[in-house]
Amino acid sequence: EIGEESTYLKMKKTSRIFFLLVQFFFVRSHEEICTSQFPKGFFFGVATSSYQVEGAVLEDGRGLNNWDIFSHTKGNILDGDNADIADDHYHLHKEDVELMHSLGINAYRFSISWTRILPKGRFGNINPNGIKFYNKLIDSLLLKGLEPFVTISHHDIPQELEDRYQSWLSPLIQDDFAYYADICFRNFGDRVKYWITINEPNLFVTNAYMRGIYPPRRCSPPFGNCSSGDSDTEPLIAVHNMLLSHAKATNIYRKNYQAKQGGYITIVPHAGMFIPISDSEGDKEAAKRALAFTAPWILDPLLHGDYPPEMRQCLGDRLPKFSSEEVGIVKDSLDFISINHYLTLYAKDCIHSSCDSGGGRAIQGFAYTTGERNGTFIGELTAFPRFFVVPEGLEMLIEYLKTRYNNKPMFLLENGMAQADESIELHSELLHDTKRVNYHKSYLASLKRAIRNGADVRGYFVWSLIDNFEWTSGYSLRFGLYYVDYQTLKRIPKSSAKWYRDFLTNATCIDSPALKREV
Repeated sequence: EIGEESTYLKMKKTSRIFFLLVQFFFVRSHEEICTSQFPKGFFFGVATSSYQVEGAVLEDGRGLNNWDIFSHTKGNILDGDNADIADDHYHLHKEDVELMHSLGINAYRFSISWTRILPKGRFGNINPNGIKFYNKLIDSLLLKGLEPFVTISHHDIPQELEDRYQSWLSPLIQDDFAYYADICFRNFGDRVKYWITINEPNLFVTNAYMRGIYPPRRCSPPFGNCSSGDSDTEPLIAVHNMLLSHAKATNIYRKNYQAKQGGYITIVPHAGMFIPISDSEGDKEAAKRALAFTAPWILDPLLHGDYPPEMRQCLGDRLPKFSSEEVGIVKDSLDFISINHYLTLYAKDCIHSSCDSGGGRAIQGFAYTTGERNGTFIGELTAFPRFFVVPEGLEMLIEYLKTRYNNKPMFLLENGMAQADESIELHSELLHDTKRVNYHKSYLASLKRAIRNGADVRGYFVWSLIDNFEWTSGYSLRFGLYYVDYQTLKRIPKSSAKWYRDFLTNATCIDSPALKREV
C-alpha cells in the first residue's frame, strides 16, 4: 500500500550510502528507453500551476493574491511582466486538456488558486465560480482518462492574509490553510485521489524570506537589501508554519475524508543533489549538510517528527521546536514522498575554509554550493541559473532518499529545462528543442536506472505542459512542451511534445543518452 509507514533509519547508514554514491563516476552511453521498462501503473504526466497559466485574475469573483500585488510593483518582475492573462488557461482549459490527451499521458498535476476559492481567505465567503471552474477541469481530465494530481497551494496566498498577519510568518495561517484545504477536500475529493498540500516550501521561503526576491520580499544582508526581514531566522519560521499547516490539513483529510474518498496526501519539496567539490572530509560533510537543508528539511519532520540532525547541529536554538502535541500530528503525515528536481551542484565546506560573502552561513548548513569546479561546469548550462543538466544527479538523489526514508513510495512531480526567449518571433531553436528532448531522455534513463536499483518510484511529471509565467523571470524563460504565442495565445507543439507523445504511445524503445556506472 502507498500509505505504508516507513521506519527511521539511522543517520550513519544514510551517510555510508551517500559516500558510496559520490564515489561513482558516470559516463554517457546509449540505452534504450520506453514505457514498458517502467513499473505497471506508472504515471507519466505534465504539470502546471494556477498562477502561472490561468490568467483571468479579476474574473468570476477571484480575489487578489500575493503575486498579483507583487507583479504590479515596478522592478519586481523582468520586463514588467505580470500574469493577468498568462496562458489564459481559465478560458482555454478544454483545449489544454485535449493537448494532454493527444500526448498520451495518464496524469496531470495542477494547482488550485486559493483566492479563486476564497477571495479573502477565511475572512470572506466561498466563491462558487471557483468551485465550478475546478469541477469542470477535474471532470474534463477524468473524461480523457487523466488522473488529477492537485496542489492546494503553489506559491500563491491571499493578499488579505499577508496584510492581516504576515501570512507564513504567523501561526494564524495554520488554521486558515486547514480551512481552505477542507473546502478543497469536500468539493473535489470524490474525484481527486492525489493531494499535494504545498509546493516547494523550502524554495519559496528561500526566495521570499532569505533572498527577498519573491513576495513579501523580506531579507537582510548579506543576502539582500530589503526594507525589513531577517534572512537567518524568518525562513525557518515560515517553513515551520508551512509544516504545521500541512499537518493540520492532513489530519482533517485522514479523519473526515480519506477512508471514504480513498485518496493520498503529501507535500512536495524542491529536492537538489549535492556532490563534494573535492575528496576532502570537510567537503564530504558539507555535501551531507547541503542535502539535509533541502528535501530533508521538509521530509524529516513529516516522517520522523523532527528536523534533520544536521540542521539542529548547525542552527541550534534558532531552529523551531515542535511541541509533543504537534509531533503527534506532524510525524507520519505523508502517504508518499514527492519531489521536484532540477538541480545538482557541488558543495564546499565553509567551516574549515573561507567562502564567498552571502554563502555558507548557518542557514545554509555552512556549505557553499556552486555549479563550477576548476573552471568546468558540472553539466550543460540551461537558461535558468544553476539548473545544469546533470541527469546522474537524479539517480543519486533517489538512492539517497530511498535509503533515508526506507524506500517509501515516491513521485517525481516536476522535472524540466528552460530555454531563453530572446524575441517574440518563433525561433527555430525554441520549436525544434532538441536540447529539451535530450534532457528528458537522459533524466528518464536515470530514473529508470534508479527504479532498477530498487527505488519505489511511481510517477514522472514534465514541467511544463505549456510555456508560462516563470515568476520573477516573467515570460523570458520557456519550459513548455508547447510553445505559447503570447500575442495570440496559440499553442504550438515543440519537438519535445512530439517526442514525449512518441515515447508514450509507441511500443518500440527509443535510443537515449543514458547512464552507465563505472566505479
